[in-house]
Amino acid sequence: MEYNENNLIITKDLKKTYKDNGVYVNAINGIDITINSGEFTAIVGPSGSGKTTFFNLISGLDSLTYGKVWLNSKLISDMSGKELSDFRRDNIGFVFQAYNLIPVLTVEENIEYIMLLQGVGKKERHKKVLNILREVGLEGMRNRVPTKLSGGQQQRVAIARAMVSEPSLILADEPTANLDSKTGTELLNMMRRLNETTGMTFLFSTHDKMIMEKARRVITLKDGLIEKDEIKA
Repeated sequence: MEYNENNLIITKDLKKTYKDNGVYVNAINGIDITINSGEFTAIVGPSGSGKTTFFNLISGLDSLTYGKVWLNSKLISDMSGKELSDFRRDNIGFVFQAYNLIPVLTVEENIEYIMLLQGVGKKERHKKVLNILREVGLEGMRNRVPTKLSGGQQQRVAIARAMVSEPSLILADEPTANLDSKTGTELLNMMRRLNETTGMTFLFSTHDKMIMEKARRVITLKDGLIEKDEIKA
């Protein structure tokens, strides 16, 4: 597969079939798609449309039944075990609906965790944490634990953790679902700004109309297929 230098993700005939109580269910039915570097894109669709499965396949969190996935010019659908785990650690940042912070760790310790796994030195980790805390509006909170933060602040920490090691791709699964609309809007505006200033690619799985409105591209899934792919002017 030849990559255009702007291509970040390419899928070819992507399929995933599950067996549920003896019945085969086609969660993804053959998706061909290209996501370019720097996109701010929403994957939308009703429950059961395949959004979560699609996210899991393009990130290597789940194995595909058929097809191929390239990320950063690497054929990740052929990877497994430690190779895939290391590649995912270094190339993808995850933001979850439930924040997924480690409750016994401070803000700084949560944010630096991926860098620790990457073997980044203590001084460099500390410097990067301070920089990203400024970016996400949490200066002075590095020693707090998650229980001392609001939901919006916890999600900011999660976004900082996802971005601090400068991965190529941020996958955000319903990042505003547990937040009030004002906090959700602030966070989304922050992510859009970070997307514009860093060039990092943001891919959302969402039901949130606000994210759909802010996204520059909206891909609608239905029954495991792309129903619509809209790029905004």
